[in-house]
Amino acid sequence: MPNASSWSASSPLLLLWEDSSGTRIFLSLLYAVLAISGTLSNVMVIYLVFSFKKLQTTSNAFIVNGCAADLSVCALWMPQEAVLGLLPPNSSSLRSAEYRLLRGGLLSLGLTVSLASHLLVAFNRYVLITKLPSVYQALYQRRHTGCMIGLSWALALLLVPLLPGLWTPGSAQQPPPRQTDGSSRYTALLLALAVLGQTALLLHCYLGIVRRVRGSAKRVSVLNFHLLHQLPFPAAPPPPRRAQRRLSSVSVLLLCCVFLLGTQPLVWVSLLGFFLRPAPPALQAASWLLLCSLSALNPLLYTWRSEEFRRAARSV
Repeated sequence: MPNASSWSASSPLLLLWEDSSGTRIFLSLLYAVLAISGTLSNVMVIYLVFSFKKLQTTSNAFIVNGCAADLSVCALWMPQEAVLGLLPPNSSSLRSAEYRLLRGGLLSLGLTVSLASHLLVAFNRYVLITKLPSVYQALYQRRHTGCMIGLSWALALLLVPLLPGLWTPGSAQQPPPRQTDGSSRYTALLLALAVLGQTALLLHCYLGIVRRVRGSAKRVSVLNFHLLHQLPFPAAPPPPRRAQRRLSSVSVLLLCCVFLLGTQPLVWVSLLGFFLRPAPPALQAASWLLLCSLSALNPLLYTWRSEEFRRAARSV
């Protein structure tokens, strides 16, 4: 049996080779459902933003960037995992190091840009709510927005070769060499710390929004920005001030909870494996699945409270 540290590198479906066919079929179906729902939802959001002028805002530009990255996971990576899970373990496709490298690159590229887009959206909303309108307009000019989006992809392309498992193909019978295994452990640690830092910044932005909304609902109501319709707050009709503060806080906190549920299990599983002992393979698989499922849920997280998106979807 492969050891736990080389488990994700040598497995085609985030599974051990010894797992039963029933388990592999179940995960293949799960990947298929996530692939279909995630592809449809991401394509729908991209189509709505490009088709309706009211939705073409700076905040939505970052959301579309995240949807494009999520398509790399939902439309390109997940269908392959769903099919490979139905193949026998000795299939030549599963043994191909180049093919595993390609699949790992698609997954890493999509997840990295998606996580970066989460942070860009959070920071955009934080500046919009907590800073002066002149500061927001100066920071989020069209050229600056394009540079931010381009940097998210450039950063992902630089980090793809460093992510664990990509350069340690291994095989079904032979685990990777010991020195490569140690390198993957340190890379996994750096990845976990990077996601932890990104999560801290995202929570700082959203909790700052909650504090400002709870303390000054009047400031939010008088800002004459169409971007406010893209926040996870009710757009119209405005409820009473106390109810508005409560609903706004719940919406932001719900978004944060879903994001934490998707990212933090993998972070703490990686830290546990580095400092103490490797987590059980089933726990590692569950943490990866939660992270990957965010690619299918992200479009809903950012549009479910937007009246503009709902109106555009109804018109389509």
